[in-house]
Amino acid sequence: MALPALLIALFLQAQPAPSDPVGILLNGQPTAAPAEAPPTESPAAETPPEDRIPAGAPREDYPFVAWCYGSLRAYLDLHDQVMPEVTRIESAFRPPGRKLSDDLKVYADMQKDGRAQLKMFQSAITAAEKASIRPINALGAQAVTQGRNVWQQGPGVTPARLAQVWMSWVLPARCEVVAQNLHDKAILMGASFKVNDEPDPPAPEAAPAAETPPEIPTPPSEPKSH
Repeated sequence: MALPALLIALFLQAQPAPSDPVGILLNGQPTAAPAEAPPTESPAAETPPEDRIPAGAPREDYPFVAWCYGSLRAYLDLHDQVMPEVTRIESAFRPPGRKLSDDLKVYADMQKDGRAQLKMFQSAITAAEKASIRPINALGAQAVTQGRNVWQQGPGVTPARLAQVWMSWVLPARCEVVAQNLHDKAILMGASFKVNDEPDPPAPEAAPAAETPPEIPTPPSEPKSH
């Protein structure tokens, strides 16, 4: 969970200034960027969260879901690395009336939810690859790597800063929406491909068995005369 704004501000004041104040963490930290710049005069016209494409993410559905998979996978993989620092931060800045154990449990629950989301993304990716009439898995692998690189740490990133960013990161809302749509479309496309396939030629009918000629009875022999 994200720390309250005041606590984060106090915490960051106590940290040494990073060497790169603009790109504090990664190559394209996943900050949501609207697909199209909304009018600044009317807040009500802002792009809905599920329509916002994170900075540096692909726009097409299939590579975008693969990007989401890579980004989330890297986030989950950082859990063991950042939890000691996360525990220290949560212990140092305690909101009144809340147990530390309850806050730490949130991160365990987020890991469980994240693994379920990974399965959803993988299902959508697999369905799309099966439905495609051309190989697209290389494109997907490239997008997964691109998503993982979001969490590539720069040289000036301290453990405290990495933990703070990790604590406040959320999966872009667009990821689950696009993954579900991609999965549903891929299933429909796969069904249409099967319908349009050339039907298999019918198996040749078995040749009828040759009829056995009727047996002609042998005439009885005439009795011999004495």
